[in-house]
Amino acid sequence: MDVLQELETRRQAARLGGGENRIAAQHSKGKLTARERIELLLDDGSFEEFDMFVAHRCTDFGMENDRPAGDGVVTGWGTINGRLVYVFSQDFTVMGGSVSETHGQKICKIMDMAVQNGAPIIGINDSGGARIQEGVASLAAYGEVFQRNITASGVVPQISLIMGPTAGGAVYSPAMTDFIFMVKDSSYMFVTGPDVVKTVTNEQVTAEELGGAGTHTKKSSVADAAFENDVEAIAEVRRLVDFLPLHNRDKAPVRPFFDNVNRMEASLDTLVPDNPNMPYDMKELITKLADEGDFYEIQEEFAKNILTGFIRLEGSSVGVVANQPMVLAGCLDIDASRKAARFVRFCDAFDIPILSLVDVPGFLPGTSQEYAGVIKHGAKLLFAYGEATVPKVTVITRKAYGGAYVVMSSKHLNGDFNYAWPTSEIAVMGAKGATEIIHRADLNDPEKLAKHTQDYEDRFANPFVAAEKGVIDEVIMPHATRKRVCRAFASLRTKQVQTPWKKHDNIPL
Repeated sequence: MDVLQELETRRQAARLGGGENRIAAQHSKGKLTARERIELLLDDGSFEEFDMFVAHRCTDFGMENDRPAGDGVVTGWGTINGRLVYVFSQDFTVMGGSVSETHGQKICKIMDMAVQNGAPIIGINDSGGARIQEGVASLAAYGEVFQRNITASGVVPQISLIMGPTAGGAVYSPAMTDFIFMVKDSSYMFVTGPDVVKTVTNEQVTAEELGGAGTHTKKSSVADAAFENDVEAIAEVRRLVDFLPLHNRDKAPVRPFFDNVNRMEASLDTLVPDNPNMPYDMKELITKLADEGDFYEIQEEFAKNILTGFIRLEGSSVGVVANQPMVLAGCLDIDASRKAARFVRFCDAFDIPILSLVDVPGFLPGTSQEYAGVIKHGAKLLFAYGEATVPKVTVITRKAYGGAYVVMSSKHLNGDFNYAWPTSEIAVMGAKGATEIIHRADLNDPEKLAKHTQDYEDRFANPFVAAEKGVIDEVIMPHATRKRVCRAFASLRTKQVQTPWKKHDNIPL
């Protein structure tokens, strides 16, 4: 029986990680331990651990005398609502969660299995960075992980939780994953820390300002969301996984739904104000279309002029991209284009249909946009929509002007169903600007100009010219939008598209 007892003793030691004192220190910062996080993330009793007894092989700087079991990362697999996922969770109580050669090998093993067996990878990051005592071996470990992030991209969903420090080379693994969630006040990401920044550039900056959750959700768009604590972040990951397929040849799960497909929403008939310059909240339309009003928003705090996220229609996942007239009048700019393009490409990679809700007066004008490359960035969104072969349904609620009309999943970019509300206007530009160009000769005659403007509005400030040309499939009643959109997606479930052979495209990065 001694061998059985030895196994249990070794397991207990491994489960303690860096020991009671360090676990207490982790808790005192409001952080959970690596194992507590896994327990919360996965269904009860479903976690199967790998490599519990792996230890590092370093013999320099006295390291051979300190070889904790597990080497600072807990890896394995389990289920979320009964569906398979692979997990690694860095253990800050063991040498600060620093990455060694063997630590990296443990993560790589789990990532290889995820790709082989077709299941998402969820990485919980809480690490002081590369283990300096190991030198290039620890850098090599990062490189091996990066290569697997690249291989897995578009094959299985990859989700990163930043639940402590993530610095230096360590930030690039999460950066290549599909979603990054951070925890407010206890997590940060940066390539170089505040001390190095001060030495090199003389800037005084705190870790929170440089790479905290606020910075990355509002300014840099590196992270998709930030939550109050570990528990909330983990709960939201469980919710997100429910919207996603396990891998790229799988369909997203269909959930039971209790919302009538034919539900009419009379309030939508008055959603768009009579005054074309008055804003309204596009989120209201999204929640009124969605099953049970459930909208899982992605990157809520960044580029608020465009909304991205997941809803369900008839129990099936649908990605939503929608202009938000409440912010910058719904104009597209660099940030909005990047945010939406990345989201559209994710949906396309994992066969999630895309619903586009359009009210866009154009691209944001100005030198700062042009100098920062709005042409290239706007082209990203255009490219993403054009290359997407998933079912695409578009509803134009109000303005769809100029190039921005074309970019927003128009018929010309192989939109499958392109609907317009009676309140929509599809034109090269607004009536006033158009009139001043067409009737330049009458610029000094306000009366004539007013009449010309009225004529232009009568002619173009409606969806019927576009409908006559067939670039709008149908003008629909706002109150019937849910029914029409649900039926459109239902008819596209068997959609197949053949594209010319290519190694891969060259998106304008």
